[in-house]
Amino acid sequence: MTTQIAVRLPDDLVEYLDATVRAGGGTSRADIVARALARERRREIALREAIMVRDQGGYPDLDGIVEFQAAHPLALD
Repeated sequence: MTTQIAVRLPDDLVEYLDATVRAGGGTSRADIVARALARERRREIALREAIMVRDQGGYPDLDGIVEFQAAHPLALD
């Protein structure tokens, strides 16, 4: 199921969406926006998990995540 919503975007982002659709990078503006939001949701989930690993520790098999975060800092808080 989908729900139609109205969203105001700056002109440059609308131009980007239209250019991306013309280049075959998506089937519609909505398709590109939906994929971007899904990607952002996955990123936020990954950040929450990285915070848990950082704060709770004790996950030696996940030490690579902590090392990667240290080398590529993102705002985790």
